[in-house]
Amino acid sequence: MPSSFVTGLTVAFFAATSFSAPGYDQARLQRDVNAVRDIGVAGVLAEAHLDGRRFKARSGVGDLRTRRPVPMNARIRIASVTKPFVATVMLQLVGEGRLALDDTVDKWLPGLVAGNGNDGRKVSVRHLLQMTSGLPSPTDEDYAGGASERGYLRHRFRTYSPEQVVALAMRNRPLFSPGEDWNYSNINYVLAGMIIQRVTGRSWQREVTERIIVPLRLADTTTPTENPFIAGPHARGYRQFTPGGPMVDTTVLNPTVDGAASGMVSSTSDVNRFFTALVTGRLLPPAQLTEMRRTVPVSAGYRKLLPGMRYGLGLMWFPLTCGGGYWTHWGDALGYSTRGGVTPDGRRSVVVSASSNGDHLQARDHKALHPLVDHALCAR
Repeated sequence: MPSSFVTGLTVAFFAATSFSAPGYDQARLQRDVNAVRDIGVAGVLAEAHLDGRRFKARSGVGDLRTRRPVPMNARIRIASVTKPFVATVMLQLVGEGRLALDDTVDKWLPGLVAGNGNDGRKVSVRHLLQMTSGLPSPTDEDYAGGASERGYLRHRFRTYSPEQVVALAMRNRPLFSPGEDWNYSNINYVLAGMIIQRVTGRSWQREVTERIIVPLRLADTTTPTENPFIAGPHARGYRQFTPGGPMVDTTVLNPTVDGAASGMVSSTSDVNRFFTALVTGRLLPPAQLTEMRRTVPVSAGYRKLLPGMRYGLGLMWFPLTCGGGYWTHWGDALGYSTRGGVTPDGRRSVVVSASSNGDHLQARDHKALHPLVDHALCAR
């Protein structure tokens, strides 16, 4: 999409003081947000928390039909940013002695992971959270319709049980033996959500709500079950299923398609607050936080695409150009992408949401989204 297709809009800035952080100001964030828009997304919203000061900016439009702006308090499908919420609950249960990282999947979900070489007796909770289980994913032909506009329109209201999703995955052979390599697959966290239910007797949604959302007062964050609509102010989501193709409105989507792997809705403010609370030890005891931050190398393909990336238990680690690095987890749903990060001391964080996506737009990560995060976290 040409950059002229979308128009920069007004911005909002709010801060506890009347001055900006040295080396970073509202104009810097606005330029970076405009750069994301110019790559070809419909709308962008970003929020940075830097040493007690806050900056917020938007660009593009939140609705291609009406041309209305992206709401400054927009709710967003955070997709895989759901994973660190779920991993946090799992590690809280470990800290309470109700679960062990070395427990096998089969201990809690006997017989579920089986067939075609898949064996839940060999896959541990750690393997699930760390993405080292080797378990396969369902294919696009199996479910979700994520590969085509026709498939999306056909399946967007469909409800899936986690058992159905796992059964679809078990049609395929594992990619490798548990612990021998790394592969990103939502099936790991679908299983993690099921284990939470088995251990606690309550859904992962309820556990995330009572253990994280309520204590942190995340007013914009919800764990919808089967509701395909986004409640509250939000930008429309769009996806180009083919390069050069039309922007298809994909706002409506039943979140059960990936459940505990990507089913949450939140906001830039709440995600900033969550990651800051997590890395500063407000949600996990020191021993479990240390386990969460114990990273492994990602697969060769990911290392080539994202140099320096490592993966912990539901957390991603990326290097910064100014030295050191940051903790995060990315999220991509049909029509929405979320990026951001927080420094290890929790003093700086940034979250950006783009209300459109497509695999052929991967270059935007390197050309615009990575620089936006780097500029905010490296500012002096």
